[in-house]
Amino acid sequence: MKAIVQNGYGSPDVLELREIDPPVVADDQVLVKVRAASINAFDWGMLRRLVHVIARLMGSPVPRVRGADLAGTVEACGRNVTRFKPGDEVFGIARGAFAEFAATAESRLAPKPNRLTFEQAAAMPVAGCTALQGLRRAQVWPGVRVLVYGAGGGTGTFAVQIAKALGAHVTAVTRTEHVEFLRSIGADQVIDYTREDFTRRVERYDVIMDIGADRTPSDHARVLAPNGRLVFVGAPKEPWPLMTRIVEAMLLSRFRPGRIMYTARVTKEDLAALSELAEAGKLTPAIDRTYPLAQAPDAFRYFGTGRVAGKVVIRVA
Repeated sequence: MKAIVQNGYGSPDVLELREIDPPVVADDQVLVKVRAASINAFDWGMLRRLVHVIARLMGSPVPRVRGADLAGTVEACGRNVTRFKPGDEVFGIARGAFAEFAATAESRLAPKPNRLTFEQAAAMPVAGCTALQGLRRAQVWPGVRVLVYGAGGGTGTFAVQIAKALGAHVTAVTRTEHVEFLRSIGADQVIDYTREDFTRRVERYDVIMDIGADRTPSDHARVLAPNGRLVFVGAPKEPWPLMTRIVEAMLLSRFRPGRIMYTARVTKEDLAALSELAEAGKLTPAIDRTYPLAQAPDAFRYFGTGRVAGKVVIRVA
C-alpha cells in the first residue's frame, strides 16, 4: 500500500510517499480503507527530534507512518470485533492514518455521520474531541460567556460551534482574515487581535479557552470573571516553548482552582457525541484546503504557516 513515511527530522521534506506492507490486524482491531485523513498539531510536532524523544519517554509509540485522524470504510475485522463489519463507513483515529489502510481498535472508531463527507468526518476526531472535552471540563451551559482565543484553527472552529450548541455566548479571537469566517460559523462576537488587545476589554468571561498559546495566564486573568475557568488547550509549535507551556499549565492547574490543563482522549462516546451534533446540523467541520496523499509534504508546509482556517485534509482515495 501507499503511505506517507517520515524519514528523519526537520522540514516536511522528510515525509516521503512509499510503498509498504499493509498493517496486520489484531483480534480486537479494525482494518480501515482510508478515504481521508487530517493534520493535527501533534503531526507537525513529530517532525522535531525532541518531540519524538519526549513521546518515547512518556511511553507513546512513534510509528514512521504519520497521521491519526481518518475516515473511510471497514475493510476487515478481527475476530473479537463486534461493533463493525466490512463495508461500514467509519471515522476516528489510528496510528499511521496517512496511508491507504490503517488498523485501529474498534473503541477508537464510530459510524461516520451520513450528513458529512469523508473529508469532513476525517477533520473531526482529535480537534473535535479536544474542544468538546475542554468545554465539558469548563462546565459550559446556556448563558455562559465563553471566549475562544486562537479560534481560527481546527480546535478553535470546533470550540466555537460546540459552545454555541451548548447555549453559550461565544466571543472568538482571531487574525484579520478569519474574522468573517468565524462569524459565519456562529461566533456572537469576533475580536481581531491584530487591531485590539482583548485583555484590555471591560467584558469578563466565565470561560476562556486558550488555543493560541502565546499569552500568559495573567493576561487572561484580566478578563476572567470571578470563579471563571481558564482552559489550556493550545501549545507552541517549537519544542522548548512547548515544554515551558506544559510545566506552567500543570502548576497552575494543580494549585489554582479553575485553571484546567488536560490531554484529550478520543473515545467512541465522544466521537458519537460529535456525530450527533453533526447530524443535527449544529456542527460542520471547517476545511481550509485538501491535498492528495502524494502532496502530503505540501499540506504540512501550508499547515506550518499558522494561517489555516479550520483543518487541512489529505484525500487518500
